[in-house]
Amino acid sequence: MVNHRNESSPQHEHVLDQEIQDGFGAKLRELILGGQDGLVNVLGIVLGVAAATASTHIVIISGLAATVAESISMGAVAYTSTKAAKEYYLSLRNKEIKEMKTMPKQEKKEVADIYFHKGFKGKLLNAVVEKITSSRKIWLDTMLAEELRVFPEEFHKPLKSGIIVGLASVVGSLIPLIPFFFLPVNMAVILSLIICTLSLFVVGSIKAKITVGTWWVAGLELAAIGMTAALCSYGVGYLLKVSGY
Repeated sequence: MVNHRNESSPQHEHVLDQEIQDGFGAKLRELILGGQDGLVNVLGIVLGVAAATASTHIVIISGLAATVAESISMGAVAYTSTKAAKEYYLSLRNKEIKEMKTMPKQEKKEVADIYFHKGFKGKLLNAVVEKITSSRKIWLDTMLAEELRVFPEEFHKPLKSGIIVGLASVVGSLIPLIPFFFLPVNMAVILSLIICTLSLFVVGSIKAKITVGTWWVAGLELAAIGMTAALCSYGVGYLLKVSGY
């Protein structure tokens, strides 16, 4: 008697783990996008204003105004771009469904071509094509992924993506401002640069961990880019100050 146990196979568990990792990775990418952009942009504004004035209140007000504008803008861009990508995916999906209905032989040949180039031949190739095309859903998913290279998981919730990016931008934007609430402008500038450099290094390292690359190289690269942008803004503010504006 065969003992049917309700247990997941190692392969099934691997697929579930991969889906969890992909979902976490997408959210982490959105967090990094919003946080990094908010931090760098507001840091540049704060340093530029700090170089032109010694007023802590002006620096904080400028930074908070930039935080609001930056966060709304980043959230809106994430929402509209993700929504546009989703609409593009749906248009491709509808087109593929129509072609599967009106020209099934050609679509089956495309499936065969895809797997032929993967090394499948003869009876095995025919069996694979027959299995895939026996299910409309599997057939459609295969064409979208293998032929068109589009994946709905990347943009299936535009509003959620916009909210995540917007909130991450708020957090990132506030990091450069924190020292100015407690210290004079000159000291706050130095501490803000240190905190933001370390934050960007950590963000760059995490980005490398979930994508590709050496973590410390990616960390240094992002920190260097952010600090270059911030110091350029500081230079503009200093020039305006010494020129009498």
